[in-house]
Amino acid sequence: MGEGEKLFKPLDPLLHSELRLAVMSILLEASEADFVYLKSETGATSGNLSVQIDKLQQAGYIEVSKGFKGKMPQTVCRITDQGRSAFAAYVEALRSYIGK
Repeated sequence: MGEGEKLFKPLDPLLHSELRLAVMSILLEASEADFVYLKSETGATSGNLSVQIDKLQQAGYIEVSKGFKGKMPQTVCRITDQGRSAFAAYVEALRSYIGK
């Protein structure tokens, strides 16, 4: 290892949250998912999921669009290129902790 190079890469604190990591993992696989599906898959409460989605959106990791499906409101989340890059960097950083 070179001088000044750290043994462990820093973990993105935004992705280090279990719920935010779960949301990102789902979106990485599915590209997009609605709020009801994310809530069902994660087991999160509506309020907690809303807060975590807002944090991911503010960071630019996901895009959120709101509309209607029939007469029911629908929130759809999509992972962004920035989100994909952040997730890949997070996984790479984790590898530094587990010995690749």
